[in-house]
Amino acid sequence: MSINEFRAIAKRLSTGYPADLIRTAEGRRYVRRFVPEERLILLGGGHIAQPLCAMGAMLDFAVTVVDDRPAFANHERFPTASQVICDNFAAAIGALELRSTDYVCVVTRGHRWDGECLRRILSGRLPSYLGMIGSARRVAGLLGLLAEEGYDTDALSRIHAPIGLKIGAVTPAEIAVSICAQLVEHRRGLPRQAEEADLMAQTNTDPALLQYLAESDEPKAVLLVLSSIGSTPVKSGAIMAVDALGRCYGTIGGGCGEAEATTRARRLIGTGKSLIIEVDMDNDVAEQEGMVCGGSMRVLIEDNALGRTGEAHSV
Repeated sequence: MSINEFRAIAKRLSTGYPADLIRTAEGRRYVRRFVPEERLILLGGGHIAQPLCAMGAMLDFAVTVVDDRPAFANHERFPTASQVICDNFAAAIGALELRSTDYVCVVTRGHRWDGECLRRILSGRLPSYLGMIGSARRVAGLLGLLAEEGYDTDALSRIHAPIGLKIGAVTPAEIAVSICAQLVEHRRGLPRQAEEADLMAQTNTDPALLQYLAESDEPKAVLLVLSSIGSTPVKSGAIMAVDALGRCYGTIGGGCGEAEATTRARRLIGTGKSLIIEVDMDNDVAEQEGMVCGGSMRVLIEDNALGRTGEAHSV
């Protein structure tokens, strides 16, 4: 996996489009897709938005927070946000030019502002996910009003309202957890096309790892999880890099399994070769070490000087 491959991936991601890394191993084609950061737009900067912003950033969303009150719309209040906008909601939504890949959470301070947000959103391109906070009664009342005003009933039916999974959440942090759980459920539930049968499970992009792979020309090995069986800390598509000093960038799950793979990877650096290893987390050593996982992973390791899509041999 050469630096030029990752430079091409980074360039394509910068245009807002996904990019694929394709490998053939043991006669099978594997597609590791990298997707651009998805935008999570929080309409409202109240107490629920604070933990929701922090958790959303942890889930690899580029979070934008919108509020019309300067005391609520500032980076001091939302240090993990990619963007904070202080403006009225309708104007901010228009300026953001919603995309079909966006996730939007309407968490304003009242249904007057919720209605303002929904009217503007429903008049343009709909995001992938749209959720609104509020009690079941008040949500039903607002959605009924919007239906009477002539807004598309199919679009209204796709709004997640009340927002979040039903986990009995009470505090702002718990409510944020329930919302983030629904965001992940939506993200992982998006349908795959038939031609994407070879697509690996993880499609997230670690910006720091990708920058290292695309910009650093120092000798390194790149590790890619091809498949996993049972309980494993990561799934197919997890990727990391190891340099000659054993420094790791990214992760394939940590623990003893990653340490074993790292040792093998360091030996490969500078050889121009590749290999596939099986990392077993269901053996006696794993049990003695108290590892919580009990599955196995097949990991492709390539010297970064290889830069081709040929067959790798397994060991």
